[in-house]
Amino acid sequence: MNIMGDKIIFVLPLIFCLIHNGSGLSRIDPLVDSKVGLIRGLRATDGDYSMFMGIPYATVNESNPFGPSTPHPGFEDVFEAYDDSAICPQIEEFHNTVVGSVDCLHLNIYAPNSANSRNRLPVLVWIYGGGFSIGFSGRFLYGPQFFVEKEVILVTLNYRLGPYGFMCLDIPDVPGNQGLKDQQLALKWIKDNIEAFGGDSNQITIMGESAGGASVDFHLLYSQEKLFDKVILQSGAALSPWAIAEPDTSAPLKLSEHLGFVTKDIQEALDFLATVDTNLIIASIPELGLEFRPCKENNFENVEKFIHDYPLNIKKPSIANVPILTGYNTYESLYIYDKLSEEEFENLNVFHDFLVKYFNLDDENLIEMEQYVRNFYIGDEKISKAEEDGIIKFHSDLFFTYPVVRTIQKYLDNGVKNIYFYLFSYEGERNFVKNKQNITTAGASHADELGYLFDISYMGEPNPEDQLIIDRITTLWSNFVKYGNPTPETSELLPVQWPIVTKDLLNYLNIDSELQVEKRNFNTRIVFWELFYKLNEKAQIGYKEDSE
Repeated sequence: MNIMGDKIIFVLPLIFCLIHNGSGLSRIDPLVDSKVGLIRGLRATDGDYSMFMGIPYATVNESNPFGPSTPHPGFEDVFEAYDDSAICPQIEEFHNTVVGSVDCLHLNIYAPNSANSRNRLPVLVWIYGGGFSIGFSGRFLYGPQFFVEKEVILVTLNYRLGPYGFMCLDIPDVPGNQGLKDQQLALKWIKDNIEAFGGDSNQITIMGESAGGASVDFHLLYSQEKLFDKVILQSGAALSPWAIAEPDTSAPLKLSEHLGFVTKDIQEALDFLATVDTNLIIASIPELGLEFRPCKENNFENVEKFIHDYPLNIKKPSIANVPILTGYNTYESLYIYDKLSEEEFENLNVFHDFLVKYFNLDDENLIEMEQYVRNFYIGDEKISKAEEDGIIKFHSDLFFTYPVVRTIQKYLDNGVKNIYFYLFSYEGERNFVKNKQNITTAGASHADELGYLFDISYMGEPNPEDQLIIDRITTLWSNFVKYGNPTPETSELLPVQWPIVTKDLLNYLNIDSELQVEKRNFNTRIVFWELFYKLNEKAQIGYKEDSE
């Protein structure tokens, strides 16, 4: 059998377990000697790989659960890595129930059994999306089978969400971006320990979707250490308008009062909230209309900052040698508007509301800009169900489409050579959000690609058409992880060469029933937003003239 890592140890009682029902051999569960101690995993039953689940990489201070976490001290005894059920406090999306614990900073490692010290495999690290308020790393959604089959080690990780991950205050104990700093500690843990699992610590790709994609981009822009060498951003970027926000520094006072303790002192409120059940705090968030996002951090002595300035002001990131794979889906915001009734549409004021939220426009300019945007997407019509298509396109472009194209342009301007751009167009039975919400309208919605990247537990066996997409997209992604190029050579499975983007050609791969290389998708809509942002450059939240 293959050895997992430099040093693997089998304890005597495991040897006695070789006999199963009197004859034959049972599996031997792997035991890895890592820098943090002995970790025992499970031999998978659905493929030739091993699972090490629920490994704690950091701990949260119980007296300040809203503050930065610290590295986990490691294990004196063998850690049994059998459980991937940890979830950080949130209202989970499947049953709308309040769940979770701050003892959630765990990661899962899925390693092909061919991985060992003489055959180190590249590593793919997954950071989930969910608007910085929901998400978890377990196999219920993110089953590893499709990637481990491609001889890639997959790592999935939890990070804190909502008030525990993204409360941003003007005090050193809760400076902001705790969830991103959790991710960073996980990346350090992986860099330090993955070789014990047969991984190559010099070949680590970080990948995320939506808020996970924005998180990956934040690490690319702000990380001071070389913890990864390639990135995959799916439907999210640091320049997405929702990815960073002005913090509500009164949030602890509002939460505290709502839960029965009235004070005007932030520290008193935090001390009280630290004693309150996490479920009560999480349940209060929608009741109070609170939102927690990454933020630009203030300066505090002896406190390390993660985001020191708004992404739009970072002019020269030192990332020229990092290959980037990025893109989005054809009809991103379909999932938001598809199920709304006529009455709900008539109560929308999307153009005004989003421009107010994401731009600093005076009243006169706001009226003018709102008219421009409205006319472009729905002409002279009133907002109604009949204009759903235009409203979905507006929301998709503002939130996902244009920010990704803008990010590509920014990185090209900063000397990045290898950028691969995709459009996910395929509609099948495994389109994640459409499947979950029973949407039949045409188009690939936000997060729909996830069903083809991960073995989602409740989806069952893929049909032949969906299996082809799974094989193609996971091979493209795995090739990028291995070689920095998704199509190092063409084949029957991948019959086209995916070209890089250049300053002159916005090449992209259209991932549909067939793979096709095309140029500059949604061109008219992209040009509209290029002009809009040029016209309103100084109105962007966080804009400053003397940026770095």
